[in-house]
Amino acid sequence: MEDSSTRDRVRALVREVLEKAVPAVEGGEGGQTFPSPTLGRFIDIAPGSTTTTADSHTTRDESSKVVITEDDVRGLEAGAVLRIAEGARLTPLAADIVKERKIELVRRVPRRGSKTSRMIAIGADHGGFKMKEELKGFLAETGHRVHDFGTNSEDTVDYPDFAHAVARAVADGMVDVGIIIDGAGVGSAITANKVPGVRAAACYSVPVARNSREHNDANVLTLGSKTITSREMREIVNAWLSTDLSEDRHRKRVSKIEAIERQYQR
Repeated sequence: MEDSSTRDRVRALVREVLEKAVPAVEGGEGGQTFPSPTLGRFIDIAPGSTTTTADSHTTRDESSKVVITEDDVRGLEAGAVLRIAEGARLTPLAADIVKERKIELVRRVPRRGSKTSRMIAIGADHGGFKMKEELKGFLAETGHRVHDFGTNSEDTVDYPDFAHAVARAVADGMVDVGIIIDGAGVGSAITANKVPGVRAAACYSVPVARNSREHNDANVLTLGSKTITSREMREIVNAWLSTDLSEDRHRKRVSKIEAIERQYQR
């Protein structure tokens, strides 16, 4: 009974998190559309790729967000500048405010030399919360889009809940890849790998991060906040995101991993 109750609570939490996930957005990479159970159409009122180097004129930076709501723009004055992610969308109410106040939208593009912008799900327990917040800013700086599944404080929580939510987002195709942080990175990797379609790798160095992508096509990265520094976190994440599965011999082995997984799926 206790195991059944625990599973029911985890499932309820995942459903709740996913219901609050990325709203319907058309025009993503490959024409992908993300589902939205609660919100309607989103408006891109600044089509095309608008860039600027006049960072000093940016009144507000919301480039870490995928969806800009009215709360993000309500406090801006007429003629203000709002920096947003290259693929961000505005809710209808936010778009109305932007038009009415003639707010200039500046679309942020990845820094030179970085890989194509990805949609990345991130999550952490209380031990990984601070590093997750640093990671969020780093991903925005490098031009990636982020969906944060929590946690949102250092209050004690259970890492499997957040690792499961990130892994589900990856497996369901809502995001391109996921990054999870707890104290050691191991527990979150174990949890994420229970979700079919997920290949999570706990990485503690740049060579391991590259190997997990090039050899294993890992789609979830887990990190241990107590085992690496902030600088090492940035180096590992950058290496992981900039490396792809390359050779046919590695693809064949990943295919075998997937075949083994299918044997145990009901």
